[in-house]
Amino acid sequence: MSQNSTAGACRVFIIHNPTSGRRRGILRQVLVHLEQIGCRVTVQHTSHRDHARELAAQVSQSEYDRLVVSGGDGTINEAINGLTPDSPPVAIIPRGTANVLAAEIGLGADPKVIAETIVNGEARPVSLGAINGRKFLLMAGVGFDACVVATVSSALKRAIGKGAYVVASLRQMIRGDFPRFSVLIDGVLYDAASVVVANAHYYGGKYVCAPEAGLESPLLQVCLFERGSRFHVAVYGLALVLGLLPKAPGYRIVPATRVEIHQPQGAAIQSDGDFVGATPAQVTVTPQAVRLLFPRPNR
Repeated sequence: MSQNSTAGACRVFIIHNPTSGRRRGILRQVLVHLEQIGCRVTVQHTSHRDHARELAAQVSQSEYDRLVVSGGDGTINEAINGLTPDSPPVAIIPRGTANVLAAEIGLGADPKVIAETIVNGEARPVSLGAINGRKFLLMAGVGFDACVVATVSSALKRAIGKGAYVVASLRQMIRGDFPRFSVLIDGVLYDAASVVVANAHYYGGKYVCAPEAGLESPLLQVCLFERGSRFHVAVYGLALVLGLLPKAPGYRIVPATRVEIHQPQGAAIQSDGDFVGATPAQVTVTPQAVRLLFPRPNR
């Protein structure tokens, strides 16, 4: 553990994933601004999978005013799963490959703005989804994207960032043989080749998957990719990049509070961009579950 202390009143605990992403110098710059503001900062580095969850579970608002996660969406997901009713408001220092949550809340890469958001950001209550009990902020999914996440190379991701997902996607396209899923959405049965349950409207960066989804909404948006051939997978991917996915043929969005995926069993599940298990799956939502710090608009 390393500590940085000043006489300030804002007590900040930072969970830092040293292997995350490519913005390796941003934490140091944010720390400088926090110290200038007058914060007392404790930084704890993660050293193994789910360490962020273990650390977050130990942080209480009686000891700290802010819990900050420095890393990518996967590290944030781990930390969210460790929160307790006594946790302080949560802020982020985006250092990942895609940084979808940062895009969702309008937080850029300016260290000064990030520091100001940590200290003076607007704490808003946001919803959390959960798949088989594991919480998520952004999305959970089965099908093509989950297979990509399950097979992407961590080393390649560190080396070329988002390009690693392109490589994994091409491998999945070549492999083919995509299963179909039986999906029960608030009691109504649907059939799809892939499913993304969205709690946020961005996906994979600033690509729009579910326009009506939002962190502060009490509803999830279930994105059904109804066609599963290689051709249609390619069409969906291109439509996503071009901002046309909601209009793509064979694409449907259904609002929901509960989703059940029964068949096939043993298919990969991804949550906030990380592999988290296999089907069957149950997905629920808890409104106003976490206080998340949003940047304040410029005046």
